[in-house]
Amino acid sequence: MEPVGLLRSSGVVASMTMCSRVLGLLRDIVIARFIGADAMADAFFVAFKIPNFFRRLFAEGAFSQAFVPVLAEYREAGSQAAVKALINSVAGVLGSILIAVTVLVVIAAPLITGIFAFGFWLDDPDKFAAASDMLKITFPYLMLISLTGFAGAILNSYDRFAVPAITPVFLNISLIVAAIFVSPWFDEPVYALAWGVLAAGIIQLLFQLPFLAQIHMIPSPALGWRDEGVVKILKLMAPAIFGVSVSQINLLLDTMIASLLPTGSISWLYYSDRLAELPLGVFGIAIATVILPNLSRQHVADNLEKFSATLDWAIRLVLLIAIPAAIALIILAEPILVALFYYGEVMTPRDMAMAAMSLRAYSVGVVAFMMIKVLAPGYFSRQDIRTPVRIGIIALAVNMGLNIVLATPFHFYLEIGHVGLALATSLAAILNSILLFRGLRKGDVYVPEPGWRKFLFMLLNANIAMCVTLYGFTAYLNSWLELVWWERAGWLSMMCAVGVMVYISALFLGGFRFFHLKNK
Repeated sequence: MEPVGLLRSSGVVASMTMCSRVLGLLRDIVIARFIGADAMADAFFVAFKIPNFFRRLFAEGAFSQAFVPVLAEYREAGSQAAVKALINSVAGVLGSILIAVTVLVVIAAPLITGIFAFGFWLDDPDKFAAASDMLKITFPYLMLISLTGFAGAILNSYDRFAVPAITPVFLNISLIVAAIFVSPWFDEPVYALAWGVLAAGIIQLLFQLPFLAQIHMIPSPALGWRDEGVVKILKLMAPAIFGVSVSQINLLLDTMIASLLPTGSISWLYYSDRLAELPLGVFGIAIATVILPNLSRQHVADNLEKFSATLDWAIRLVLLIAIPAAIALIILAEPILVALFYYGEVMTPRDMAMAAMSLRAYSVGVVAFMMIKVLAPGYFSRQDIRTPVRIGIIALAVNMGLNIVLATPFHFYLEIGHVGLALATSLAAILNSILLFRGLRKGDVYVPEPGWRKFLFMLLNANIAMCVTLYGFTAYLNSWLELVWWERAGWLSMMCAVGVMVYISALFLGGFRFFHLKNK
């Protein structure tokens, strides 16, 4: 696929994902309105984070990175029967593993909760019991959404990007319905959200099936443990869990340590992380989703020049989006959080201030989070697992050390330990992305295309112009908590629109044109 096609496909995925993310923000607004940031909210977020962590590990991370290159090999060989046999075997093996893991975790829910939120077990038996009970409801979501991810990987390999990209919208719709209409029927409203998670998993899986039928790829599961393709995928997948999902492991470590911090810490991290992930979810994952099957095909075809050009295109596009997004989140952290989540009954000014600080800390790593998403496929498409695994382990070790080095003094001296956790995650991601980039350059897998100096100069000027504009707005408006909701929404929308216009105008004046993204 040429860069024009890559841009068009990325645009399709990004637009579909944008719909999902907008609904995701609406979902978080509704959740903030109904459950806020109290002890029960912390319990739900833990019960949701555990299966969500494994979802990202398997459905969006290691599994797809291992499965897509192998599927590309089978498709390149030209045998439709062999492709279908591989899919059947993978479906049987993956399904059996997921069923076993789900049953085990549901039975051992108190133990799993104690491992990932041992602070609850030590200090708050009621919060621990609620998180454990809700985990029994939410964890089967892992099995359902991992099978959905399997179906989505097949569709992406056949360049059907829109359907997997729009599928997450059903999780948001399900949780919104659960919060508004179902929660009044429960003594503890958060339990309605747990059932909403489970319902979403069922809906998302069923939604994919008709589209698999269109390409005649609905699996007939077979326990092909010794199938050559399955063995290859499992060998690639096992170490890839560390290589591609380090950021998710870091976030889960944050949750474990945050369970020892004051009530509200997990909720503050959740709300700030959700906003920091917005550019990653809309653009970073969209670009990574599109380039992985293309890089895999280019590697199989031994087209090294086009392989490098595809990576160059992806890196430029990420920088074009990620840098202004990170700057805007840092400058507008509190206005964004107040406009979206501030409700006097359940969310307090202290909650907003605390979440704003952790949002700024996460925003430091936004560029790195997105770069990891596009650099990792440069390894996995070539079935090089060892390098990103080694880098991932280094970054994970650094993150664990930084958690202690930063969170401890932040907590005891400033009483903002959750900010130290967020900053540690960002710094570890920066290290991860630098090492991934250096590895691709060192092996001449990626050779920068001409024009980088001019491109970076344009980026610098455009971001400075946007930064000055946004700072001017924040200096003029410094009492967001006193505004009513429609005034907050209006001012924030105007600030974002003006910031985007200034950024694009500065790029245009610097010589940037849209067709630069199309040409190699």
